[in-house]
Amino acid sequence: MFTIEHEFDCTIVTLVDDGSVPLQEDVVINAFEECITVEQYDARTDQMQKITLSMAQLRDLAAALNLPEGTYQTVRTGG
Repeated sequence: MFTIEHEFDCTIVTLVDDGSVPLQEDVVINAFEECITVEQYDARTDQMQKITLSMAQLRDLAAALNLPEGTYQTVRTGG
């Protein structure tokens, strides 16, 4: 299950783990114009963990999800 919310400066997608036990904490993705942040609560440290991806890293990640094992370099064309 997931939710989508539109804020003034970003879009927020929350991924809820509603599958089989053991369940993971919700993942919150904030999509800004210049970057993407991914946050998840870590019960071991009692803190939110956050990573920031550039838009290029996000494009590479999306491409990587459908490729076999290997090393790749994306090339932007036009526009």
